[in-house]
Amino acid sequence: MIFVTLEHILTHISFSIILIVIIIYLMNFLVHEIEGLHNSSEKGMIATFLSITGFLVIRWISSGHFPLSNLYESLIFLSWSFSIIHMILYLGNPKNYLSSITAPSVIFTQGFATSGLSTEMHQPAILVPALKSQWLMMHVSMMLSSYAALLCGSLLSVALIVITFQKKIKILSLKKKRKLFFFGEINYLSEKVSVFQNTYSLSFQNFYKYQLIQHLDYWSYRVINLGFTFLTIGILSGAVWANEAWGSYWNWDPKETWAFITWIIFAIYLHTRTNPKLKNKATNSAFVASIGFLLIWICYFGINLLGIGFHSYGSFQLISN
Repeated sequence: MIFVTLEHILTHISFSIILIVIIIYLMNFLVHEIEGLHNSSEKGMIATFLSITGFLVIRWISSGHFPLSNLYESLIFLSWSFSIIHMILYLGNPKNYLSSITAPSVIFTQGFATSGLSTEMHQPAILVPALKSQWLMMHVSMMLSSYAALLCGSLLSVALIVITFQKKIKILSLKKKRKLFFFGEINYLSEKVSVFQNTYSLSFQNFYKYQLIQHLDYWSYRVINLGFTFLTIGILSGAVWANEAWGSYWNWDPKETWAFITWIIFAIYLHTRTNPKLKNKATNSAFVASIGFLLIWICYFGINLLGIGFHSYGSFQLISN
């Protein structure tokens, strides 16, 4: 009973903290940046990470197995992975707004896990025989970690596309000083100053936009690269586990097939991003990552909704890897 109470407290503490953090991010991003609030939001993310970590440890102790036996636990683990990616981005550059893009992922996944699932699904499940293997921790943790990294990297790519193709911001010029005809020379000088100011402002904004695009491309590539590595390890470990459980390394199960399609898409992303012969590498690769964003959700949620194939035991009742 005490474990259930502690889990309940930790999940609500982490959810409340991340909700406050999101509000702070919105205030800093849309209204005015306050250094103290920005630092507080990052401390809040650390507190959220520690709370989710505490939940996973307690669930592990109480259930006797790694907490990935149902959709609820996998969503909490995914939220935990999101918080790690968020902190990596923040440590990489504390003065950027990339964490404002990744932070909502934590609250959406944890919010859905806490409020969107039935109470029965919050309870630890007894592992079916197929899941009683040492490969459970290796395979599922790698897959969920890859989902978190690839989703965060894809979100950064989506932000890159939006910023790249947004309409040019119209710079409001200073009102031209209208003078009488005998002040024509003063009027001419006033117009020249206004044109100079507009040109300078436009150049500054274009430079800032260029810098932001480069920053998004830099970090999306590195986060997706990390996620691709995790995905590769997850698929290989899953193949070994499948051979032990079902007698074959690969069965073209729907879950396996969509995981392989996702792997192919992000392999294309990495090829596009690193190919020196291609033009507009950042934009083209970002479009590929956007496709990958949708495929990940199909692989994670879609197959479990259908409840077909060898992974049918994961259809919103047991593990959802």
